[in-house]
Amino acid sequence: MNLRQLQHLLAVADTGSFSQAAERHYISQSALSRSIQALEEELGVRLIDRVGKRNELTPFGRAVAVRAQRMVHDATELRRSAQLLREGRMGALRVGLGSGPSAILLRPFLLHMARHYPDVEVSLSPGSTELQVPQLRQRAFDALVVDMRRVSPSPDLVIEDLGGMRAGFACRAGHPLLALGRPVSFVELRRYPLASTPLSDEVARHLIARYGAGADPQSAVTLRCDDIDALLDVVQNSDAVFLGILAAVAPQQQAGRLTELLLSPALDSVARFAFVTLADRTEAPAVAILRTFVTDVLHD
Repeated sequence: MNLRQLQHLLAVADTGSFSQAAERHYISQSALSRSIQALEEELGVRLIDRVGKRNELTPFGRAVAVRAQRMVHDATELRRSAQLLREGRMGALRVGLGSGPSAILLRPFLLHMARHYPDVEVSLSPGSTELQVPQLRQRAFDALVVDMRRVSPSPDLVIEDLGGMRAGFACRAGHPLLALGRPVSFVELRRYPLASTPLSDEVARHLIARYGAGADPQSAVTLRCDDIDALLDVVQNSDAVFLGILAAVAPQQQAGRLTELLLSPALDSVARFAFVTLADRTEAPAVAILRTFVTDVLHD
């Protein structure tokens, strides 16, 4: 048994096709068939059944594939560690960012790396946490910085709590609600479009408990996307109201373009962020730089 045979088995499991699995590994279909046949003979049990036009793992084959995946990943990580050690370099850094962290970290972290670690290849990818977690598991990212409430605990994930940042409402400096000269009710706020990133169930429950059923984000939020910068641009140029991390509003607030909108009662909520890595993966040295930076920045 060797890693190549296990990789061939995993390719068939993934594609359901001997021909596609062979193409993936740049070998002939007959060579791949011989590889899997040798693995079956060594284990003394059939691993793959043909079901119609598709090849599927037998029950024992599925058990073998689970352990094979771990073995292949472990071998990949050993090679990765050895390469980093040989080269003595910081390596590359691929990071997935949730909407809140993206608005706060994207430009400052790129500037930090350009100034202090110009040899590190940095790739920052804003996007949906629900899509980025599977990509982390597939080794497409080295780490994620995301809303902690949108990541489900799992044995293969290391989820580090980065603490909380105050959430609230913001609007353009000349918004009609500011002319009232007092904190406004959620009913008054609902007269205008409400802009927000997708919110977790926990945040939704908090809003409903605070302001009533009318504050359910499913109906109350009329402008929704993962790009906070885009939402803030809309808020700055319309009567829409932003709901989210107030730290993301700070640059526009300092420039006099946006301001916090006070509600009665006050929102009294914080966004919690997490630094997420794979439990079984060797960290590139640059991951430590990222962890230190986000720990220093993601707090009020």
